[in-house]
Amino acid sequence: MAKRISVRAPARIDLAGGWTDVPNYCNTKSGEVVNIAINQYTNCIMEIDDERKISLSYSTDMPTGSGLGTSGCMNVSLIGAILGSDYESEEIAELAYQFELLLGNKGGRQDQWASAVGGISHLSFKGERVEHKPLNPSTQFISWLEDRLLLFNSRMTHVSGDLHKSIWEKFHYGDEEINQALDNIRESGLSMAKAVANESKNGVINSLKLVMRSVDALGLELHDPFRKKLQPYTSTGDIVAWKAMGAGGGGVVGVLLSETCNREDIIQDLQSKDWVNIDWQTDKTGLHREEIIL
Repeated sequence: MAKRISVRAPARIDLAGGWTDVPNYCNTKSGEVVNIAINQYTNCIMEIDDERKISLSYSTDMPTGSGLGTSGCMNVSLIGAILGSDYESEEIAELAYQFELLLGNKGGRQDQWASAVGGISHLSFKGERVEHKPLNPSTQFISWLEDRLLLFNSRMTHVSGDLHKSIWEKFHYGDEEINQALDNIRESGLSMAKAVANESKNGVINSLKLVMRSVDALGLELHDPFRKKLQPYTSTGDIVAWKAMGAGGGGVVGVLLSETCNREDIIQDLQSKDWVNIDWQTDKTGLHREEIIL
């Protein structure tokens, strides 16, 4: 019997704690990450004809290299299409991670888990174990996040190569500054989880500022692609905190606006400097699968 299986998986905003989900770190200390699944999707369509021949196609709302976890959600949608509805979202997330591991990915698990489970999540990584703690703030607090946290595509692909290799080498050799920076990033994940759970706007701001300082301590190059354009707004206080999405070095940047600054003015001004605003909302569903008999 011919059928079409359509699977949609969301990308994510990594609010705080990214880097600590990487096995290099969480095999010795727990990684603590807070992220938000958003309405930027990978869609996978698998068609099976009457002779059980298969065709498969992908499409993505965001390019790979954006820092929004696009590659991870691509593989979540693929694994979800292949495995069917008998598997839980968490199982699909882990299998998508293991698939990428076979292909040589040395990153962490947050992208696959954020995509599969949806919503706002506090994810704890302890070796091979993942603990998913959904964060469910009020509609009003989510609206504040969606209004005040802007995403901009810088049109530059984020890079991870030699700089990231150097950071992990220093970590394994016991470099105090790198180890402290990663521990502070872990602390930012814990404090962000508490801030979102308690609906503390100041807590979100302070946690994001801690991320900024800690990533800069890892290497100024990670934030340099954004720094010059954002400096005028941080000087005036219109932008209270910001961070690169994902591993940094390009891609998408998230900027948190003050309560008083005019949202549309910031969008128009930064778009005039060749950045692209990405309108986003929270995706509460995660992996979504539909099957149609043809």
